[in-house]
Amino acid sequence: MMKIKKLNDFNFKGKIAIIRVDFNVPLDENLRITDSTRIDLGIKSIDHVISNGGKCIIMSHLGRPKGNGYEKDYSLKNILKYLSRKLNKDVLLIDQYFKDDFSIGGFLNERDVVLLENLRFYSEEKENDLNFAKKLASMADIYVNNAFGTCHRAHASTNSIIKFSKNYCIGDLVNDELNNINKVLFDENKPFTAILGGAKVSDKINVIEKLIDLVDNIIIGGAMANTFIKSKGGNIGKSLFEEDNISVANSLIRKAEKQNVKIYLPEDLVCSKSIDDFNTKIFNSYDLPDEYSGFDVGYKSINTFKEVIKRSKKIIWNGPMGVFEIDAFSKGTFEICNSVTEATKKGAFSLVGGGDSVSAVKKNNKENNISFISTGGGALLEYISNGTLPSLELLNN
Repeated sequence: MMKIKKLNDFNFKGKIAIIRVDFNVPLDENLRITDSTRIDLGIKSIDHVISNGGKCIIMSHLGRPKGNGYEKDYSLKNILKYLSRKLNKDVLLIDQYFKDDFSIGGFLNERDVVLLENLRFYSEEKENDLNFAKKLASMADIYVNNAFGTCHRAHASTNSIIKFSKNYCIGDLVNDELNNINKVLFDENKPFTAILGGAKVSDKINVIEKLIDLVDNIIIGGAMANTFIKSKGGNIGKSLFEEDNISVANSLIRKAEKQNVKIYLPEDLVCSKSIDDFNTKIFNSYDLPDEYSGFDVGYKSINTFKEVIKRSKKIIWNGPMGVFEIDAFSKGTFEICNSVTEATKKGAFSLVGGGDSVSAVKKNNKENNISFISTGGGALLEYISNGTLPSLELLNN
């Protein structure tokens, strides 16, 4: 069991905290925030430090810049106005903080909160560079990791910074994540159902292995289901699958059978000749015509999946059932979303994580009907697989 210090373990009065947040929010073509959830959830720890007499340095990444310096589309200036409004403070954005003669003191004397420009404008961040980490750590008295979605990354601001920080802890968002993930994984309520979608089995081999030890049912949709169907001798037409993982899929099915865990694969699929062809037909998922590909689960599959979810007391969902961004292939994912929220209303504990699953929940305006929405996708899966994350291990006392 990890023993990681939390915000309440420190007195922040007169102290400077450097807080790693995950303010990697989506922006539209006009560089306006389209979903502020990650900022809204990350504010509480900043407020905690300030209200207890401390000062804050906030650091985050945004998007995937090249790492060679400033890029307008990925500048944290794009979130500055919203962040200032949420904190009810004039937040100053600081760039060029990696210069040898840089000092944070003057900036913090004027303000309670400053925001460092996008960490990933520096290649040293993703390289987990020790000098970069040491520079960040030297700015503050206490390091706070409040960025669950990046805890699986060995980056300077989440990983090597801890080596140079005398005091460190997790923020409230990371604490909430751990409590809720552990609750869905280890509370005794049964039946426990995992819903997994997305494109690749290879992304989720370890998590499926682990879940087989914990759950009663695993529902598999999306393109990753094709590899399982192919492993059982199905004809999947032109559908995407992973040739290299057919034997892996087969061994996972066998392991589940031995442990009396039921794996539910699609019985039928919504198909067309290409993703741009909306002249759809529904075929048995094990018998697709050679010229067709499956892009969503069909009605029989939806009904079967809904019955399983309806009986569940705990539900974890990561990954869509099809190409839900396209209306013609969205029904399966949205029906799963509705089923999970209905089960939640009837007392089930539900946890949804991963960008596409969360996006589907929000498109349906169902975010208030889910027990817990995780801010992590890859981090969530790695935590389930390994019971910890690299950055959390370094924070472990």
